[in-house]
Formats: sequence, structure tokens, C-alpha cells
Amino acid sequence: MLHEGQQVELTIEKPAAGGRMIARHLGQVVLVRGAIPGERVLAWIERADKRLAFAVTREVVESSPDRRAADGDPLCGGALYAHIEYSRQLALKADVLRDAFARLGRHPIDFPIDVAGSPEHGYRMRARFHVHGGRAGFYREGTHQLCDAAPTRQLLPDTVATVQRIVEAIDDDAGSSITSLAITENIAAAHRAAHLEFTPGAHVAAPLLDRIVNEAGLVGVSARDGAGQLLLSGDAIVTDPLPVITGGRADSGDLLRHAESFFQGNRYLLADLVEAVAAAVPESGEVLDLYAGVGLFGVSLAAAGHLEVTAVEGDRTSGADLRRNARPFEPRITAHVTRVEDYLASRRGRPAATTIVDPPRTGIAKEALDAVIDHGSPRIVYVSCDPATLARDTRRLLDADYRLTSLRGFDLFPNTPHVESLAVFERGAHERLE
Repeated sequence: MLHEGQQVELTIEKPAAGGRMIARHLGQVVLVRGAIPGERVLAWIERADKRLAFAVTREVVESSPDRRAADGDPLCGGALYAHIEYSRQLALKADVLRDAFARLGRHPIDFPIDVAGSPEHGYRMRARFHVHGGRAGFYREGTHQLCDAAPTRQLLPDTVATVQRIVEAIDDDAGSSITSLAITENIAAAHRAAHLEFTPGAHVAAPLLDRIVNEAGLVGVSARDGAGQLLLSGDAIVTDPLPVITGGRADSGDLLRHAESFFQGNRYLLADLVEAVAAAVPESGEVLDLYAGVGLFGVSLAAAGHLEVTAVEGDRTSGADLRRNARPFEPRITAHVTRVEDYLASRRGRPAATTIVDPPRTGIAKEALDAVIDHGSPRIVYVSCDPATLARDTRRLLDADYRLTSLRGFDLFPNTPHVESLAVFERGAHERLE
């Protein structure tokens, strides 16, 4: 059995979820960081037990043609794929999806899975920074150690500079202490807003927020002080035109969001994802958009002319944005701010023609998935940010007489192991995988 501190030569077999690669040593599975399938590497064992070991690449004995030099710290911003040529990254993410469906969903995928690529740098429109001692950054993976976000190049240089100006403005005020900040910007990066979280007991004066807005060049900032009270300066929202978000399907309107609200983060693939969801929705029949966020899919469909959309979001902040975004398109869309489970319980016996679900990384909670299945939409369009929970929920849907008719990926976070997926299920449909 392997032990901590041991060095061993390994042949890398395939990718694992989370960014490491799978190798084996005398039957023991080893998850290796910094390697590529097909390589032979000399690896140092970080920790091990009888079943599993974790290792980091120290030397590449036989290199993959897809290996490239990587800038910065691969543990900062989760850039664990940065040493891999980009086209191979996309192939590996397809392999991770396929493996999850085979192991966890017990539903092997034997067709190519397309993963849409993105420009590798400056793609990120929103991020959360941790702040310690007047310095803002990401946490290195698995630690509470701050690292510099700039070298990851996920964010535009102006965005990183804006974050630094925010921290400097706060640091000048000795009576305030910030623990984290969320920064969000629109697709064009013309407007930025921030949301700040302060330490318990911190007093936040209104002039401080005004100064942050002015010195950092924000459209607005929101903050929660030490007592949990929400404070505002300016209009802390950013806005994108719906014709841009929908790839021209809508001819007017805007979609707004606060920095505190969830929103898909990749400016380059946002419209592609929205178009793919819209293409999976039939032209007629009610669309039920669950975990709707600020209305990315539901409002986009209504703006593009769909006549009957119902959007449901449980988070209050995102829900307030959803209601505001839906208002210009009423009565084509109706917005509800409530738990998915509670909403579905209120409308038993009235299934929508299509249900869209875009749950958090944990997937659909058992109670909610039971309600979705009981609701009985003939078509479910599932947007997922985690292959494992998508595969788990797929198994439940397959057991409930749904069929997987389409599966594809979107690389919203290049150089990281994350992949967004779009799966379409139909009840009683002939299997038509693509």
C-alpha cells in the first residue's frame, strides 16, 4: 500500500471528476494532480489509505503532446487543467460526463458528447473574492490561503483593478472590516456592481459606501453590515440587452441583476447556452422554469415571443430581480418567489408542456425531484453545473419512464475541471441521443 511522502512512477489512465487524473499502483487507485491521460509521471503521494491515494506530479517521464506550459498557480481559481492544450481539455470534460453517466447514472453514453469551447481569458463576469488584511483574492484550493486572482486571467484586468480599488477604499476606513466581496459586470464590461460582506459587529457608514462607488467606478454597491442589515449606495445592478443574451431571438428588452444574485458567469458562451435551451423548448405549450434565478431562460423565452412561461425562484434577491425582469413581458410570463417544492405542490394535476430546471451544484433535492417527476411534464430540459449530480438525477428520471434524448456540454470555466451540461429528457419518447 502507498504511504504519504512516497514517490512512485505511474501511468495515467483517464480523468476523474474534480480535476485529478486516475492511475493505479498494484491495484490501488491514485488520483494525480498535474498529469494528462497517457503520460507516465513520477508522482509524490500527498495522502493515502487502503482504498485510495492522492498524489501530485513531480516529474513527467513520458509527456503527452497535449502538455503546455501553465502560468500561475493551478490551485488558484481551480485552474487544474491549465497545463493541458485547450482542445484536449474539452475532450477530457466530455470523458468526465460520460464516466459520470456510466458509473452514477448507470446509463452508458456511447456517442460523442460535444462540449462548446470558450476563449480562455477574460471570460468571467462574476466572482467572489475573499478579503484578509486589506488584500483580496481567491482561496487556494482546499485551503484558506489567499492567492492573487490576476494571473489566472479568468477576469479582465480592469475587473481585478476595480476589486483592488474597493478594498483600498475600505481599508482607509479603520472602523470597517470586510470578509468577502462579490463583483459582477455586464457582458460588455461597461458597468460593474459589487456586494460586500462585513465582519460581525462592524459599523458601516453610508459615506463609506458612497466613497467606494466613486473611487472604484461602480454603478452601485450593496452591503450587509455586522447586524445583517442591507445597505445600498447607487443602483447596485448591471444590465444586458436581451437581443444579445438570446442571440437575436428577442428584439428588445433588458435583463438586470444585482451582484448578490446568481447568474451564469461566462460572457462568451452565455448566448449559446440560452439559444440551446430555447431550441430544446417546443414553440407551443406552457414552459415551467424552475430555479429560474433572475430569469435568464424564462424571461428570455418570453421576450422572444413564447406565450406562456411560469418562472419559480426561491432566493429572495434573485427572485426580486426575476420579478423586475419579468414585468415588461407580462402576461406572457408569471414570476413566483417561493421554493420549487412548495410551488409544485400548489399546482398538482396541471403539468406544463416543458419544465426547465437549473439547480445548484448539489442537484435537485430529493423532495423537489419527486415533485418534478410527479408534475409529469412530457419534456424536461436540465441545465447542470455538476456531472455527478446530473448523472444521479438522470437515473431517477430514467426510472420514472423518461428517456434521455440529448446531452451536450458548455465550457463556462476554461482551464478548470468544471463543465456545464444541458440534458433533455422526454417521457415515453423514442431514444434519440445527440
